[in-house]
Amino acid sequence: LAQRSAAAAREIKGLIGDSSGKVADGSRLVAEAGATMQEIVESVRRVTDIMAEISAASQEQTAGIEQINGAVAQMDEGTQQNAALVE
Repeated sequence: LAQRSAAAAREIKGLIGDSSGKVADGSRLVAEAGATMQEIVESVRRVTDIMAEISAASQEQTAGIEQINGAVAQMDEGTQQNAALVE
C-alpha cells in the first residue's frame, strides 16, 4: 500500500508539474497575444490618422480646383467680351 501511495504521489506530482508548465505556457501566449493586439490597435490608429490627412488634402484640392474653374470661367467670359468688342 505504501508503495502504491508513493507511486500515486509521484504521478500526482508529475501531473501537477505538467499542469504548471502548461499554465505558464498559456500565460506567455496570452501576454504575446495582448502585445500583438496592442500593435494592431496602434497600426489602426496610424491608418486612421493617415486617412484623415488624405481626406483633408482632398478637400483642399477640391477647393483649389473650384477656384481654378472659377478663374477659367472668368477668363472665358473676358475673352468672349473682348471678341465681341473686336467684331
